Amino acid sequence: MPAGPKVEPRILREGLRVLWVAIRAEPRVFALAVTASALYAAMTVASAWVLGWATEQVVLPALRQGRAGAGALAAAALAIVGVAVLKALGVAGRRFYAGLMQYRMQARYRRAVTRQYLRLPLAWHHRHPTGQLLSNANADVEAAWAPLAPLPMAVGVAFMLLVAAVSILAVDVPVALVGFCVFPAIALLNVVYQRRLSPLAARAQQLRAEVSEVAHESFEGALVVKTLGRERAETERFTDRARRLRDANVAVGRVRGMFDPLLEALPTLGVLAVLLVGSVRLESGALNAGDLVGVSYLFTLLAWPIRALGWVLAEIPRSVVGWQRVREVLDASGSLPYGEHPLDGEGPAGLQVERVRFAYAGAEDGARVLHDVSLSVEPGRTIAVVGPTGSGKSTLTSLLVRLVDPDEGTVLLDGIDARRAARGAVAATAALVPQQTFLFDDTVRGNVTLGADIPDERIWQALRLAQADGFVAALPEGLDTRVGERGATLSGGQRQRLALARALVRRPRLLVLDDATSSVDPQVEARILQGLRAAQDAGAGATVIVVAYRKATIALADEVVYLERGRVVDRGAHAELLERCAGYRELVNAYERAEAERRAAHGEEVTA
Repeated sequence: MPAGPKVEPRILREGLRVLWVAIRAEPRVFALAVTASALYAAMTVASAWVLGWATEQVVLPALRQGRAGAGALAAAALAIVGVAVLKALGVAGRRFYAGLMQYRMQARYRRAVTRQYLRLPLAWHHRHPTGQLLSNANADVEAAWAPLAPLPMAVGVAFMLLVAAVSILAVDVPVALVGFCVFPAIALLNVVYQRRLSPLAARAQQLRAEVSEVAHESFEGALVVKTLGRERAETERFTDRARRLRDANVAVGRVRGMFDPLLEALPTLGVLAVLLVGSVRLESGALNAGDLVGVSYLFTLLAWPIRALGWVLAEIPRSVVGWQRVREVLDASGSLPYGEHPLDGEGPAGLQVERVRFAYAGAEDGARVLHDVSLSVEPGRTIAVVGPTGSGKSTLTSLLVRLVDPDEGTVLLDGIDARRAARGAVAATAALVPQQTFLFDDTVRGNVTLGADIPDERIWQALRLAQADGFVAALPEGLDTRVGERGATLSGGQRQRLALARALVRRPRLLVLDDATSSVDPQVEARILQGLRAAQDAGAGATVIVVAYRKATIALADEVVYLERGRVVDRGAHAELLERCAGYRELVNAYERAEAERRAAHGEEVTA
């Protein structure tokens, strides 16, 4: 962001608009913070007046007479202590309410950003790196409301300057005019300060997001990095971003380090000028000693509060950048529309897919993943979806549970277009167990229930159906055993079975398994599918769509749908497709040969 006289006023205007958003959102808290700041400002001026009064009425008479009256000393002490107490109350109130306002706004917009993430479709998330989204919800929200901490003090400083100006003018106009020369000098210095700092602060804020993005990718891809020996390259990539951020922060620090001493020196120079002119006025009799002490002391007190104006101005560039990045998320379009139709039927759900077409955002023209896909599944049936890599199987499963909507065509559950279903209805009806298993750093119970109030009996029932009850019972604390980050203490097959139990415990009417048992032993996988079939036969199961490769698994399905290049090439019973579909036969047999070779290499018994 280039610096210059045309840029800075725009940044300042945008920054003031951001602050106005916070003031409108928290008017009472802001009013209390400003009131406390005004009390502090008034007592700051009053402390100078009290010191001047005590000098003129108590200290100088005592020096001339050689003693001080007890009443005068008590009055001076009470006045000084009273002003100090009120000033302390102003400081405490200002800091408390300013902090309360800042943290409330941060919490409000972190919730808003997070809710927006949940509302936005999966297609939007595909276009935005996770590290950037984390930065939006954390660093950018924090930066947007950073000026709120010094803002009430800055408002109080404006009040303080007004009161101080009136007080100093009432004492002596020539002294006041000399002292007032400090204020435009400080204002000019702050303008120069902001112009130098604005582009540097904006750059540093952008680099924070980039460092967060690279760090998140590195941690997420740790297994890939280590197995492919890319530690050095990944370290260099992170180091490059970190060094850029370091250099940007150092540049910001240099500017602050250059201007801070000047901001400290100007009020001190003003005090010296006031003392010089004031001593001349004192000798001429136009000014008494108490007034001169009070005015000089007031200028020393004004030095630090005036810097609050500079703090607000210094934070505004970061605030504007953070706010713009947050607004990009909040203003993002593409959220899934909802209707009013409930999906509260009983038993397995019926499913129809009618001429569905889909392409991911950013794909080249004609690069569709699905082309006119149609299929109908009767309630309680088990359908196996089979196809080579890239044929659109996972995309189809995402459409069935409405993670995304098709570009054309419809997906119907119980005859109702999923786009017309009420919010949450599809999630309550259908459950997806994806290829990539994710477990939270929580207990087994927490990973299965995800915080829902589900009795243990129902949890164990789901675990038995997922063939996970045996290893869970053997864990040190059973359901209350923590599984580590991403289930690090469990094997791949165990993680997949817990993910399946997570879906089953909700008793979905449509269960979609996207290669969800690839890490599970074939015999265990067969028992899982047989258990699902038994539940279907008992009338308590779900309609099951399973993406599968193993011949034994496919054979358990009522029907097989074979996909190639996003199209339904054939469908029918497993045996029928083996006879008439060469692509299907070649794919299934190739997988069986690869599986047999793998098991033979590991010394496992090869079964037919």
